Amino acid sequence: MALSRQDVAHIAHLARLKVSDDEIDEYVAKLSSIIELVAQLQAADTQGVTPMAHPLDMAQRLRPDQVTESDQRESFQQNAPDVVDGLYRVPRVIE
Repeated sequence: MALSRQDVAHIAHLARLKVSDDEIDEYVAKLSSIIELVAQLQAADTQGVTPMAHPLDMAQRLRPDQVTESDQRESFQQNAPDVVDGLYRVPRVIE
């Protein structure tokens, strides 16, 4: 499927892109070649191919779920300009 100049102009309008008449022919050629490549990929036989999350056979190293830091909330909140019930108060930014 090849795109026409009108298709590219319409796509540019929808994307709110300013494309000059000189550039449209270049975009027609490039976008048409991308669409042809996608069509070739869709024609590939993928029966029996297991979908993969990652191309490399790797496993995530996991660590035990243990607390490693001490609770320093009180000392951090001493530096805050405004704290109420253990929460930081900030100025309203949305009216």
